[in-house]
Amino acid sequence: MKNTGTLQVTTPTEREIVLTRVFDAPRTLVFDAFTKPELIKRWFGPRGWSLVVCEVDLKVGGTWRFVLRGPDGNDMGMRGVYREIAAPDRSVHTESFDDYPGESLVTTLLVENRGKTTLTATVRYPSQEVRDAVITSGMEHGAAESYDKLAEYLASIA
Repeated sequence: MKNTGTLQVTTPTEREIVLTRVFDAPRTLVFDAFTKPELIKRWFGPRGWSLVVCEVDLKVGGTWRFVLRGPDGNDMGMRGVYREIAAPDRSVHTESFDDYPGESLVTTLLVENRGKTTLTATVRYPSQEVRDAVITSGMEHGAAESYDKLAEYLASIA
């Protein structure tokens, strides 16, 4: 698992990680791929992992719950609450993991230009310590691989 260079990862502040990736698809398709369970199941998670739970109540105040199962059979659960939805431009949700402390706030922006969509996801953590723990966990590589799978899915339906 590694970042092949298609995902740009920056740390603009001591509590934030910003993920940026360009997809060769209109933003409505990218937004749908992030919000519709039947589409999320096609790409979410690193290679070799499966999304065994995918629940989305896409409305302000609605919740989401994902459980990924790794190749070793262990599960990694995550959940959150939607705070803002402005389809297909922007969404804001909380994110917390079953086995890790703290809750982050994820703001996702989708900007389309000539049929390509730039996704910018800003993740704000409760502290620099939590942010740094996420960085050392390998999150960048898992996210990059997952986004590579999304790009492949989008190309298959183009």
